[in-house]
Amino acid sequence: MNTPDASHASSSFSIPQPQAVTAGAGGAAHYVVLNIAPGEEAENAVRAFFGNAAGLRRSVGHRDDARQLNLVVGIGSDAWDRLFGSPRPAHLHPFKELRGAKHHAPATPGDLLLHVRADTVDMCQELVMQAMRALDGAVQPVDEVHGFRYFDARSMVGFVDGTENPEGQEAFEATVIGEEDPDFAGGSYVIVQKYLHDMKAWNALTTEEQERVMGRTKADDIELPDEVKPANSHVALNVVEDEDGNEMAILRGNLPFATPSRGEYGTYFIGYARNPAVTELMLTNMFIGRPEGNYDRLLDYSTAVTGTLFFVPSEPLLEALAEGNPLADEASAGDAAAAPADAAAAADTAASGALAIGSLKGQPQEPPPARKRG
Repeated sequence: MNTPDASHASSSFSIPQPQAVTAGAGGAAHYVVLNIAPGEEAENAVRAFFGNAAGLRRSVGHRDDARQLNLVVGIGSDAWDRLFGSPRPAHLHPFKELRGAKHHAPATPGDLLLHVRADTVDMCQELVMQAMRALDGAVQPVDEVHGFRYFDARSMVGFVDGTENPEGQEAFEATVIGEEDPDFAGGSYVIVQKYLHDMKAWNALTTEEQERVMGRTKADDIELPDEVKPANSHVALNVVEDEDGNEMAILRGNLPFATPSRGEYGTYFIGYARNPAVTELMLTNMFIGRPEGNYDRLLDYSTAVTGTLFFVPSEPLLEALAEGNPLADEASAGDAAAAPADAAAAADTAASGALAIGSLKGQPQEPPPARKRG
């Protein structure tokens, strides 16, 4: 994978090679969420898979390089603690359930995410089969969805999806961790949700009303002017801006899925971000409302049935995790070196009767990148 220049890092800081988070949505995708089975043997097998994942992708992908096979491996909050302990990524936490006055975004289990993309479904199928052979007995299935490109990147509700995705360097800066969390630089965060659509109710709307729900025209995918775009449209509530009016970006890899014989039609939302707070704010706007109660009207026709957050390590960190947390020894050494100074500071504090509350304050984080909205 060719990575854009890491311009959001200083000249003295080098960002490790990310996983394929900025790859396109693909013509097909498999989204696989797994839990780790009980026992130490399962834990060891999962760690070993991390070390071999890139090799598996290369082996399958080289059968036909032109079909652009990509793999992203994500690790959930509980799984990280179980497998690796401290230190841990700064913003890794379980998905935050959202419950608005009318709509609900559930938090559902998930220790591992496999996001497999290619131009054709057979490449996805083969890589997932090889991954599951490597993980045989070590994991338990939670959810698996097979997505497909629908005409000109349209969702099942008939509108183009991903129009506002950042591209190139902008996509890299929106998704890849930099100096703000140097131990985990080159990583990313990803939130996944499976949405099911009420197609009968949706198709009962006129095209004009559907456009007001979405905030875009259906045929030519043009955003409605602000003076006619409803404040509770999907587009309006997914715009998150900083205090200077710059839009905060995430990168979506959504694809539709469907089983027509069961009447099941949906969208698999997958959003990569350098800081998950940006995605979480978008979801808060949708489910709680901005202002509260002004929720996303698309949710009247689309129901979220899953919700999970994962950390995506850089490629070299993912491989190193096969042997455990490579940062743990560094942290232990740092703690040992700091112990004498901490002891002296504690003694001074005790003598003065003051509380050392400064150590409880979080370190400032570099804000996510912003872009001017066109």
